[in-house]
Amino acid sequence: MSRSIPALTTAQMAEVDRLMIEEYGTQSVLIQMMENAGRNLAEQARRTLGGKLAGRHIVVLCGAGNNGGGGMVAARHLHNRGADIQVKLIADPDKLKNIPAHQWRILQTIGIALEYTLDLARADLIIDAIIGYGLTGNPHGEAAEWIEQANRSGCPILALDAPSGLDTTSGLAGQPCIGATATVTLALPKTGLIAPQAQPFVGELYLADIGVLPELYRRIGLEVGTLFAEETIIRID
Repeated sequence: MSRSIPALTTAQMAEVDRLMIEEYGTQSVLIQMMENAGRNLAEQARRTLGGKLAGRHIVVLCGAGNNGGGGMVAARHLHNRGADIQVKLIADPDKLKNIPAHQWRILQTIGIALEYTLDLARADLIIDAIIGYGLTGNPHGEAAEWIEQANRSGCPILALDAPSGLDTTSGLAGQPCIGATATVTLALPKTGLIAPQAQPFVGELYLADIGVLPELYRRIGLEVGTLFAEETIIRID
């Protein structure tokens, strides 16, 4: 990997999240991290589309967890920047976690959290925010159906944190698994994302700053330098 950036297992990333929430500010920190994730995802979407968002049709596929919440934040930022946004919630709205539910209500208020007839093949870009790093086993139900539809669409896919269906420790792809054009992972890369067998599903790999402190990484035995001194999104080769 470039820049001597360490990678995390799924369990280590869960511990980073736990420490951030429990020791640095409870839910307010999670809101901040989700906002940072979604804003950076929106920026990478802009870059993927050649720098112009006005009139570009973007479909955001969101699950019920925090990964879905990050996708909702990205949808809001993309809407604000002139993109034509459709958001598909792949969950019962009543089962959303607290903070994703808050993000969903914002989208409802501004009128982009609606029931759509989606034609993914007509999208300029699909954002995959269905399943985060905590997946165990194969995707199933509606999530699996939308992963398969996204893959069949032939459109570029930008995944948030990890392609839905990929084991972020081993790099093994579940059945089904998103085949992303690019992936914006958060905080530090996960070991599975840099495994050779994961590359066809990850595509180009980018790392985005969500505000995790170097002092926190030291708590889990990692020394991480100043990764984002020049950019909040960096390419991982």
